[in-house]
Amino acid sequence: MSRDSLERHQIPIYFLAVILAALLGLALPSAGAGLEPWVTPAIAVLMYAMFLQIPFLHLREGLASRPFVAALLLANFVLVPLLVWGLTRTLSDQPAILAGALLVLLTPCIDYVVVFTHLGKGDSRLMLAATPILLLLQMVLLPLYLGLMLGGASGVVVAAGPFVEAFLALIVAPLVLALLTESLAGRSALVSRWTALWAWLPVPAMALVLVVVVGSQIAAVVADLERLLPVVPVYLGFLLLAPPLGALAARLFKLPAGPARAVTFSASTRNSLVVLPLALALPEDIRGLAAAAVITQTLVELVGELVYIRAIPALVGRGRSAA
Repeated sequence: MSRDSLERHQIPIYFLAVILAALLGLALPSAGAGLEPWVTPAIAVLMYAMFLQIPFLHLREGLASRPFVAALLLANFVLVPLLVWGLTRTLSDQPAILAGALLVLLTPCIDYVVVFTHLGKGDSRLMLAATPILLLLQMVLLPLYLGLMLGGASGVVVAAGPFVEAFLALIVAPLVLALLTESLAGRSALVSRWTALWAWLPVPAMALVLVVVVGSQIAAVVADLERLLPVVPVYLGFLLLAPPLGALAARLFKLPAGPARAVTFSASTRNSLVVLPLALALPEDIRGLAAAAVITQTLVELVGELVYIRAIPALVGRGRSAA
């Protein structure tokens, strides 16, 4: 299989990974539970593979469109948080589920959103170039949003330590390694070959993360299914209402079709894989249910993306020329 063929078929690969992981986790719960310690390392490998695909040394060129960046930030860090606050008020008496829902819905995706943007006829190049900005801002703003939206009455104490550790392990370390690799690739044939090899790995790495994440958590999701039911309407509401907010932000800045669709996909796609370790770092009495709430969002969203890749091109950017 060629690299292009691998990328073209990545959506079926991801769904197959989820199905196999779910079967493993349900048929062999002990084996599934044994995957949990591998969640953070697997995500770190994925982040390194993704970062290597981002031309960091040429980001200024990729992000020259200030209207695109402004629309992206407005959608993800102003409009979407307001939507999330409204949707999650029904969960205020269920602190564990509320914490999990807030963790995942407040953080824009920085990995497979690039794939769905491409499939949905959006500007995936701009989306890829914007991922470092989205990643850094969400980690800075997430503790603030959680403090405001969880409220003192919830009894949930979010310690800064696990967030810092996750940020260093999942973002800073892979990012620094990717930057070093990129800076050396032009001077060393060996490093250049290493980079070329890793260009094959984002899709397998994503599939591996899905196997580890879903396999380790699916038994908890099924066990707590009745308790998780109240969060499903919240996730469905987000699926329906987030795209119009992204489209609104794009329209306010008069973006052409490709960038407008990229903003819409970004507003609608969440960072469940990267925030799962944060959910697992919550206090012991709520971490299991919070992590299950995060995984539930992943399962709902993956199905929703199949609708998005057809609906968003039809509804966003019609009548406007692509960038």
